[in-house]
Amino acid sequence: MVAAVVTDVQAHARSRHEHRVLVVARATLARTRSTLSTTRQERLMASMHQETLQSSVSLTLHLMGTTQQTLDQMNVSSYLEGLDIGHLQTCLTGVQQAYGQIGAHHNDQAAADLSNVSPACLTVDGSSGDGLVYPFDFPDPFVLRVGGDYFAYGTNSVGGNIQIIESTDLVHWSALGNALLSLPPWAVPGATWAPSVLQLGSTYVLYYSAIVGGSGGGEMCISVATAQQPQGPFVDASTAPLVCQPAQGGSIDPSPFVDASGTPYLEWKSNGTRNQPARIWSQQLTPTGTAVTGSGPSKLLAPSPGWEDGVIEAPDLVLSSGRYLLFYSGNNWDTADYAVGVAVCSGPLGPCTEPWTQPILGNDAGEVGPGGESVFTDASGSTWIAFHAWLPTEVGYPHSRELYVRKLSLSGSEPVVEPSS
Repeated sequence: MVAAVVTDVQAHARSRHEHRVLVVARATLARTRSTLSTTRQERLMASMHQETLQSSVSLTLHLMGTTQQTLDQMNVSSYLEGLDIGHLQTCLTGVQQAYGQIGAHHNDQAAADLSNVSPACLTVDGSSGDGLVYPFDFPDPFVLRVGGDYFAYGTNSVGGNIQIIESTDLVHWSALGNALLSLPPWAVPGATWAPSVLQLGSTYVLYYSAIVGGSGGGEMCISVATAQQPQGPFVDASTAPLVCQPAQGGSIDPSPFVDASGTPYLEWKSNGTRNQPARIWSQQLTPTGTAVTGSGPSKLLAPSPGWEDGVIEAPDLVLSSGRYLLFYSGNNWDTADYAVGVAVCSGPLGPCTEPWTQPILGNDAGEVGPGGESVFTDASGSTWIAFHAWLPTEVGYPHSRELYVRKLSLSGSEPVVEPSS
């Protein structure tokens, strides 16, 4: 009996030690993913940062070596948590392979490497309760359903100008690479974000934010590209932005909407200036979706005192049971104060009011600073909301904003984001 008790105590001691070491390894993984985010964004911003990228790769590989040493030490009692350790090793190996591909300028293969280890990295992140579905940098997501397939588009990162991933069940996502292979001559390379896609017949229309280059440029404006399939490649043949408001501080975060009559509209955000607040706007599109029409943009919403702290952005207009609901993000995107709110509009051109004083989606145990939301329906008619968020211990640039998907209830007076199953 004494021997049995001693053996049991030793086993529990090993278990506690194993848990502590696994926590350290997970923390190292978080630092590794953070460095990956920094590296790939610097790589995409300009080729002149290549030396910095290589230095960052070297640092990350050193961190991986340290993590591997930690994992080797865990082998003594790995039978206690062998499943988690195996997933951690798989995740780190895939990230390391992606780094190698980035260094060789093979971003498509890097995206594929990350996609292959996404399930393992999700397990390490402990995603079962918070809706995390893609544990890599995927800011400003937009989800488009085409039949039984779902395509998510995200801000430029390792996948290229416009990231694109695909799923059939909203849980398992595979990277497809770069949806926009080249930019128009007026746009600055490496700075494309907040994409959205509208299907009009057999044509898919991509809207995205970019920076105007050249003499007298620097404004943030909106462009448009088209493709014959949702995964692209999209082609932008424009010679100037689709929407640009220099006097309002520039235009970003485009989001299309089609009303019950089939008329398309585009919502977006003006950045604001010292004398002009940030605002959300709307304007009718032509039937092809590639140009705006009408008498000009209409103001939908301006910031209200309170949690928004003077910032509203990332509009997404939804028609539900006769109500026009304008989802938007508020506060500083680079902090844990970022959140998602809802306004009610009289129509696609407004005006809109805010009947609720608090956001419908804020910080949770598993994620903080949610925003960049996209509302969509699945094949059965259920409503979902996709959004990005920071990990609680990894808030702000250059950390990753990962992709979350949760069900959204619109049946009550106020929209409710349901807990993840």
